[in-house]
Amino acid sequence: MWFRKKRAANDEFAHPPDPFLALRFRDYRMFVLARVFLFIGFQIRNIAVGWELYERTGSALALGGVGLVQVVPVMVLTLFAGHLADRNDRKRIMLLTTLVMGLSSLGLAVLSYTQGAIPLVYACLFVTGIARAFNKPAADALGWELVPTHAYTNAATWNSSSFQLAAVFGPALGGLAIAAQGSATAAYLLAATSALLCFSLVAIMRDHSTTRSTEPLSVKALSAGAKFVWQNQLILAAIALDLFAVLLGGAVALLPIYAKDILKVGPVGLGWLQAAPSIGALVMAATLTYLPPFRKAGQALLWSVVGFGVVTIIFGLSRWFWLSLLMLALSGALDNISVVIRHTLVQIRTPNELRGRVAAINGVFISASNELGAFESGLAAALLGPVLAVVSGGVGTIAVVIATALIFPNLRKLGALHEYRSGSASPSEPDTGNQTA
Repeated sequence: MWFRKKRAANDEFAHPPDPFLALRFRDYRMFVLARVFLFIGFQIRNIAVGWELYERTGSALALGGVGLVQVVPVMVLTLFAGHLADRNDRKRIMLLTTLVMGLSSLGLAVLSYTQGAIPLVYACLFVTGIARAFNKPAADALGWELVPTHAYTNAATWNSSSFQLAAVFGPALGGLAIAAQGSATAAYLLAATSALLCFSLVAIMRDHSTTRSTEPLSVKALSAGAKFVWQNQLILAAIALDLFAVLLGGAVALLPIYAKDILKVGPVGLGWLQAAPSIGALVMAATLTYLPPFRKAGQALLWSVVGFGVVTIIFGLSRWFWLSLLMLALSGALDNISVVIRHTLVQIRTPNELRGRVAAINGVFISASNELGAFESGLAAALLGPVLAVVSGGVGTIAVVIATALIFPNLRKLGALHEYRSGSASPSEPDTGNQTA
């Protein structure tokens, strides 16, 4: 029996994987394409907001505020949003929240055209944050309903690819729109159009019957996701590592300063700087679809984050545009490895009736690392200067990896993720699934 299981595992590594496994399911294809458009809108809007606020205020702290005002509603509403996603139709939640985000982008377009008050810009971003608080747990949980368990790793790669593909084209489109018009108005209109396209694709997806939570609204129900994460130390270690690494090592919030004052490349250069991490991540994601699963996923996760810290330091010190682009691309490639491992680990070990709440908790960690990281970067740049802020952040990222490896030794021993089934803490036979496209 042991010999047969070991031979089956070796066969899985020996045979070339199907790089398009998850995409062979029709509704998952619609879902991924919808997310591409939604993420393109995010990227266009974010680059437009960053450029416009820095042009109007000249303040690094104002850039940090963009992240802060969007993460606050996510952190406040996350438990309720996750509970809602587990009890209700996740497709309908995604439709409603996508519509709200599109209307928010239209509001930003009006404010940009009329040179409206900056507090109103933050108000629109706050509304977007509320919509994202409900959109993310519903959308993340919905995606895993559309593929069988044995396709989870491939789906995690395509989920990451959809974001990175959007992050390549979104900043470039946003930068070109700003340069062509001389203002951010057209960029916001493009973001609103992307939200409409996302809405249309989700609307034509079939309804899927799946296990729903029947727990009434209560403190126990709201905290179930947090309790599950806390009791699963590998999941906690993986998402905590991402939180603190990106919180300290993220330099994206300071790219407008680098583009204008340090590298002196203007809005088009800013678009390429913003896109570079996603280009690297997209190349890595495409590579991972053709590679067998990681045999030592824990070590791969830790070393990828160490590399992220190293290239962040080099980017912070660089004064050459092409070297800066290369370091940002490498940061995206290394980050993509950790994203795929973390998302696969979380989803393959979480029961479906808890996925909304666990996705909400994971979303808090991701939002905290991105948006609070943007605020931390802006504050550090205001106090220390942008270069020292980025370099010290890279050093902090490496320190976080060392601390994580010491606090969670089991993470270093984590093997192949395909050996784990949903809701299981121990290896078992892979789920064969019977869904068809």
